[in-house]
Amino acid sequence: MRPLDPRLLRQARATGLYVGFCVALGAAAAGLVITQASLLADGIADGSPVLVPLGAVVVARAVLMWLQEVAAGRASAAVKSTLRQRLLAHALALGPSWLAGERKAALTTLATTGLDALDGYFARYLPQLVLAVIVPVSLVAYMFGVDAIAAVTVGATLPLIPVFMALVGLATQSRTRRRWRALAVLAHHFADTVAGLATLKAFGRARQQAQLLRRSSERHRTESLATLRIAFLSSLVLELLSTLSLALVAVGVGLRLVDGHLDLHTAVLVLVLAPEAYLPLRQVGTHFHASADGLAAADEVFRVLETREGSDGRGRSRRQKTVRDLGKASLTVADLEVRYPDRAEPAVSGLSFTLRPGELLALRGPSGAGKSTVLGVLLGFVAPTAGHVRLGPVDVAELDVDDWRAGLAWVPQRPCLQAGTVGSNVRLGAPDATDAQVGAALSIAGAAALDPERPVGERGSGLSAGQVRRVALARAFLRAQTRRAAGRECLLLLDEPTAGIDLVTEQRIARTLRDSGHTTLLVTHRPALLTLADRVVEVPLHKAPTSRPGLVAPDPMCTVS
Repeated sequence: MRPLDPRLLRQARATGLYVGFCVALGAAAAGLVITQASLLADGIADGSPVLVPLGAVVVARAVLMWLQEVAAGRASAAVKSTLRQRLLAHALALGPSWLAGERKAALTTLATTGLDALDGYFARYLPQLVLAVIVPVSLVAYMFGVDAIAAVTVGATLPLIPVFMALVGLATQSRTRRRWRALAVLAHHFADTVAGLATLKAFGRARQQAQLLRRSSERHRTESLATLRIAFLSSLVLELLSTLSLALVAVGVGLRLVDGHLDLHTAVLVLVLAPEAYLPLRQVGTHFHASADGLAAADEVFRVLETREGSDGRGRSRRQKTVRDLGKASLTVADLEVRYPDRAEPAVSGLSFTLRPGELLALRGPSGAGKSTVLGVLLGFVAPTAGHVRLGPVDVAELDVDDWRAGLAWVPQRPCLQAGTVGSNVRLGAPDATDAQVGAALSIAGAAALDPERPVGERGSGLSAGQVRRVALARAFLRAQTRRAAGRECLLLLDEPTAGIDLVTEQRIARTLRDSGHTTLLVTHRPALLTLADRVVEVPLHKAPTSRPGLVAPDPMCTVS
C-alpha cells in the first residue's frame, strides 16, 4: 500500500487534470496563507484596517476548498467507474477456473463498498499530500527572507513529522489489511449462509451458523476498533510533535523580541506562519487513515488486473483469426492433457477424439475423470498443458476468443439463471429472439408448461432444479436455432443436460438432440442419451475423484455473449 499510487492516477484521464488542479490549488493556498499572515501582522503591529481584505482572503480560501471538493468528486467517480469496469471485464476474461480459487463474495465487496472508500483518497488525502509539499516549502522560503533563525528552526523540525508518519503508516498498513481480510471473510461467510439457509434450516444447523457469523462480525469489529485506535494515537503523536516544534519557534521569537533583536511586525508574522507550515503535514497523517481502506481495496483490484490471462492454465488470451462456420469443419482433440498447479495428477491426459459436423458425440467416464475440464478447454476457460484442439486445420487457441464463444451454446452442470423472468433467461443466448421462438425453445426442452413471463429469482430461485435445467436447455436450443437461421451452425456443449429431469421428458429431449442435426458434444452417464449418440468416447480416470467447481458454477450465457 503506497501513499501515492501512480496506478490510480493512470486509470482515468480526469485524474491528470485533477492532479494539475491540486498543484495550482497548493500554490494559490500558499499565497493566500502568506497574504493572510501579512494582513494579521499589519493589523496587530501597526493598527491598519485589515478586516475587509482579511475577509476577502478567507472567502477565497473557502472557494478554493469548494472547487477542490468538486474536482475530487469527479475524479474519484471516474477512477472508480474505470476500475469497476476493468475488474469485471478481467474477471470474466480469466474465466471460471480462476474464479474457483477466489472468494466471490469478497470480489463483490471489493467492487462495491471497497472501491467506494477511494472517495477519501481523492477528496482528502491526495490534495492534502500536494499541499503538504507546496505550502511548507513556500512558507519556509518566505520566512527565510523575514526571519532566518525562525525559518531554520521550522525547516529543521518539519522533517520529523513525515518520519513519525511513516512509522505510524507501517502499523496502519498492517491493521488495514487485517481489517480488509476480516471484512472479506465476513462477506463471504454471510453470502454462503444466505445461499444455503434453506438447507441449514432443514438440517437444524442454522443456530451454529449464526454463532459463526457473530464470531466473524466480532473479529471485524475488533480489527476496526484497532485501526481507529491507531488513528487516534497517531493524531496525538503528530499534534504533540507539532506543538513542541511550535514552542521552539515561539520561545526563540519571544526571547529575541524582548531583547530588541526582532520587531513586533516580524514576530507576529512568523508566529502566524509557523502553525500554517506544520498544519498540512499533520492533516496528511489524519487523512491517510481515511484513505487506507481505499488504498487497500485498490491493491486488491490491481492484484486481479495484473493476473495474466492464460497464466497457470487459467483463461486464454485473445487472438486475431476469425472463426469458421462450425457446420463445415470437424473439431479435433488430439493428445489433450490438462494439469492444475495444485494437483500432482493430470485432470485429463492423452484424450483424443474427432467431432464431425452434425454429429452427436458423448463423453463417458467416472466422476472426476475430467469430462467437464474438456468442456472448459473448448470454452477457453482452461488452457491445455499439452496437445491441441483444432477446428479443421486451424488451432482453436489462435481464434478470437469472443468470436469462438459466440458459436457455442453451453449447458453446465449447474446452470446460471439471473433475476428476471423465464423468457429473459432463455433470451440470454439470443437477445433478439421473438416470443414465439422462446416458446418453441421451451417446448423442445420439455418446459412448455413454464410461462415465459414467470418471475425468476437470482440463481433460479422459485424454480425446481429440473425446471432450471430445462430453461438452460431451452436457452441453448434457442441460441443454436437462431444461429442456424442466420446461416451459421452452433456447437452444443452439454454437461449432464437431463440431470433432475423425468425419464419421459429425458427421452423426448434425447430424440430432439438426435434429430436436430446440431453438432453436439455431450457429457452424460444417462443411458437414454448414450444409446442415441453417434459415438461414445471413454474418458479414463487419472486421479482420485474430485470436482473442479470453477467449471460447473458459472454459465457463459450469463457472462459471454
